[in-house]
Amino acid sequence: MSHSHTDSASPSLRFTKMQGLGNDFVVFDGIRQRVDLPPEMIRAIADRHFGIGCDQILLVEAAVSPDCDFRYRIFNADGTEVAQCGNGARCFAVFVRRAGLTDKELITVETLAGRLILHHQDNGEVTVNMGIPQLAPAAVPFCSNEEAPEYLLSVGDDTLRIAAVGMGNPHAVLRVSSVADAPVTTLGPRIETHPAFPEHCNVGFMEIRDRNHIQLRVWERGAGETLACGSNACAAVVAGIRWDELDHAVAVTLRGGTLEIEWAGPGHPVMMTGPAQVVFDGAWPLSAKIQHIEEGS
Repeated sequence: MSHSHTDSASPSLRFTKMQGLGNDFVVFDGIRQRVDLPPEMIRAIADRHFGIGCDQILLVEAAVSPDCDFRYRIFNADGTEVAQCGNGARCFAVFVRRAGLTDKELITVETLAGRLILHHQDNGEVTVNMGIPQLAPAAVPFCSNEEAPEYLLSVGDDTLRIAAVGMGNPHAVLRVSSVADAPVTTLGPRIETHPAFPEHCNVGFMEIRDRNHIQLRVWERGAGETLACGSNACAAVVAGIRWDELDHAVAVTLRGGTLEIEWAGPGHPVMMTGPAQVVFDGAWPLSAKIQHIEEGS
């Protein structure tokens, strides 16, 4: 999986470690340096003991479309490329302005899931137009004969009530009485890999506190439980609104902090506002260490 070529004269790749609500990223500028990200390098970089450590790697590339500012690519810690990451999108917006790649407050980026519009706010937070949620099962994708706000999903001996929502990536959302006691690490991977989700899914465990506030824990596809997942926060609010249990503006408290999510209803985009912060800058050595980690894993 060679995306471009690393300059042989460069012994390292410059990166910025960032986080949005504790969902952490290694961001590479693929415009000013040539970046090659084979899966084994991604896994090595993401490794929290031998590498830099992150949930996902973000790559900034030049846009293909003339009416976009950048191309935004996302790789999970396991080396797979995915289409969407809301927390990453906010970090992306902060990164490109900080790096001097743009001075725009409104930034349009290409992703595998389509076009994203990022709005840098005066207070440093970023609002992301996450697009119109996909509710038709085939678009999620989810295996069902017809669209519904809620589906029954058999997992072992249990029958769960879930929502299936596409936010450029597939999500399952289920209600829990308490996020503290939710079986995130046991049930999460079983729903993630359930045959009803042919591309696997992110799993949100939602506790509804009131019509404008939920608490959420997320098992992310290819990453495990993370401190925050922006696209799942959007999916959870969409699910709760369709169940008529939430209003159109909702504070979503994740383990890493709070996001503000707004959705006017079917046919409208989901708007997500939250923080994005730089942790540190560094350089990743292009050395044989990768091989060492692969052998030791």
